[in-house]
Amino acid sequence: MRELTIKDVQAAVRGGAVFASGGGGWVDHGLEIGGAAVGIGRPKLVSVDELPDDAIIVTATAIGAPAGNEWEMWGVDYIKAVQLLMDNFDGKVVGIMTPQNGMSSTINGWLPAAALGLVVVDATGDIRAHPTGKMGSMGLASRTDYETIQVVVGGRRDTGSYLELVVKGTPAKTSNILRTASDMSGGFIASARHPIPASYVKEHAAIGGITLALELGYAMIEAEAQGAEAIMDTVCKKTNGRIVGRGKVLKKDVHYSGAFDIGTITMEDGQGGQLTLHVMNEYMAVDDAEGNRLTTYPDVITTFEAATGLPISVGGVQEGMELALFAIDKQFVPLSSSVKDPTVYPEVEKALGIPLAEYGLKGI
Repeated sequence: MRELTIKDVQAAVRGGAVFASGGGGWVDHGLEIGGAAVGIGRPKLVSVDELPDDAIIVTATAIGAPAGNEWEMWGVDYIKAVQLLMDNFDGKVVGIMTPQNGMSSTINGWLPAAALGLVVVDATGDIRAHPTGKMGSMGLASRTDYETIQVVVGGRRDTGSYLELVVKGTPAKTSNILRTASDMSGGFIASARHPIPASYVKEHAAIGGITLALELGYAMIEAEAQGAEAIMDTVCKKTNGRIVGRGKVLKKDVHYSGAFDIGTITMEDGQGGQLTLHVMNEYMAVDDAEGNRLTTYPDVITTFEAATGLPISVGGVQEGMELALFAIDKQFVPLSSSVKDPTVYPEVEKALGIPLAEYGLKGI
């Protein structure tokens, strides 16, 4: 067990931005919510092994499209979402985890944990960010024998878009309802879901996911004084990652649709060719000019702005910008049951119009 500090917030946001894979929230939001968490209390990070098997853990997150600009989420929304779940659950909640790492999603649960006297569990539903709740549900998505509770809170107060919603049912059906609520609220909304025992998390989550982001973030911060290339070199060495290509962004064709950012980004590969980055909130796959698949979810796929050496989200990418495209093969990261579940892929394949499962499931 360790107390989380403002330095941990900064490291979590920096390292989480690599695992964000182009999505996973926003740096400013992560620093703001994380700062609030360590300002009102001392949230504690615990290993799942420190908890008894029957200790109940819930997932805290935000749902929507990172490039959207009509959303409004306050710190109290994250807290209220967890509180509403606790009010509707017949049992005692002990800890909070996040479904993914990201620019702000690594610290999703820190504020409600501090406010409600819960612990932050060092596990993630997926080591990297992903577009659908099913991809971070630790294998619950395809189960019809598990009744979950899912809650969303947030939205634009000035336009009357603020919502509070509590739903119960199978993870697959309730996840679709929450996505609709996110769209109606302005494109992003705070959420709490899936009360499950620690024994399930131990077996199905990506264990140590928060520590992985923290350690990477601290290494990146230490390398900053040496410049952009040093930061990217540090990330490659620390993660067993690689630079897939470097060059200018030639075209960005990404559009908001139903609480998702969907489309493609085309960039130079540094060797006279082109790379196509397939986007559904996050980078889900990369093809070369001949259509050969170079990397696919659940690989970590990240763009770095060459001038700064820092990760840049899909929303921040601009045509003409110099990028370095980075990837970590899935063999080098802990994989949860979510990414091994064939049922989570078809929805994203249909939206993007490309195959994913045949690549993503290979070898796992």
